[in-house]
Amino acid sequence: MSFTSIPILDLKLARDPATKPEFLEQLRHALMEVGFLYLKNVGISEELFQDVIKKGKAFFDIPLEEKLKIEMKNAKSFLGYSQLSAEITAGEVDHREQIDLSTEHPIPTPNAPLYYNLLAPNQWPSENHAPGFRDTYTDYMNRMGAISIYFTSLIAEAIKLPSDAFNKYFDEDQQHKLKIVKYPDMEELGRQGQGQGVGPHKDSMLTSYLLQATSHRGLQVQNVQGEWIDCPPIDGTLVVAIGQGMEALTQGVCVSTTHRVLSPAAGSGARFSIPFFQGVKLDAEFDDLETVGVGKVPEEVREQRRRVVERTGGRVDDVEFTFRTGAVAKTLGEATLRNRVKSHPDVGERWYPDILKGIREEQAAAKAKQTGGNAPTGGVAPKAVEAH
Repeated sequence: MSFTSIPILDLKLARDPATKPEFLEQLRHALMEVGFLYLKNVGISEELFQDVIKKGKAFFDIPLEEKLKIEMKNAKSFLGYSQLSAEITAGEVDHREQIDLSTEHPIPTPNAPLYYNLLAPNQWPSENHAPGFRDTYTDYMNRMGAISIYFTSLIAEAIKLPSDAFNKYFDEDQQHKLKIVKYPDMEELGRQGQGQGVGPHKDSMLTSYLLQATSHRGLQVQNVQGEWIDCPPIDGTLVVAIGQGMEALTQGVCVSTTHRVLSPAAGSGARFSIPFFQGVKLDAEFDDLETVGVGKVPEEVREQRRRVVERTGGRVDDVEFTFRTGAVAKTLGEATLRNRVKSHPDVGERWYPDILKGIREEQAAAKAKQTGGNAPTGGVAPKAVEAH
């Protein structure tokens, strides 16, 4: 049988030499069997968590005209505010409103690769309308960046690799990303039945860390049998998702798991979530990521993963890095830019029309091949996204 619940791990155990082996064993189980876990005692104060939640919720109460001043399509970086239902996953509209932030970088030089446009300053709401927002989220992203690098070292140890095995995929001034997301309930959306907050997808990159800011259920994880398992909020925890990049680098030992978010039920109010996404250096080349990787995972660990697959009735997938489609992109940065254009075609129309045109032509050709006929050039294909 596959998993029917999400394991809870205590990071405090990893910091004590006496209990670290126990933690690594629990982590190895979560990595191989689930691809998701709750993490408590991460090292961030409850006061900061509550400040992050309070200011995150308050952002959406800012007048619309103020939020539109920092709209995502105003910048080449895909950082900024997105109006309700502006993004697409698995070919369907996601019913959410959000702001994308990142650890900040200066505007790239004119001769830099095009994907360096992703490295940029944030579009912050004004201090008058969001007092303390910038300071709080800058502090939180910096702290979460350090935690993500530490946790990645523990993943390496859990599968019996050197603790620094993933370090070569990080820049010294690493860019990490964060979203603040509002999912309106079905009544506010004026819809019946079950709504798509975010469609089924797997995360990209290495690891993601979700702060569920309200008590709503809605996040669900799919097990090998195809069952959707609830991942409800648990006080004092972050939800950690393993990305497809980690699956690729570990030759399939670490599992990246499909998940989705359902819109809140009518009358239950909006669900808020704040996911943080660990970055990987954009100059990393796929030949290195896919061929060299982090070095061969020990055979005993690979055998353990094979036994899991046999026991659960699953299979070992051909691991393909999340953006890899033919030879379109040679670097992670190129592929990430293409993925962002797919996610946000309004930004693509304004800043990257040639990339968007190429993507739509590829999608049309793929659809025509599937149907045996001609296909329109509009629309956005399913993808790996980063949102909870």
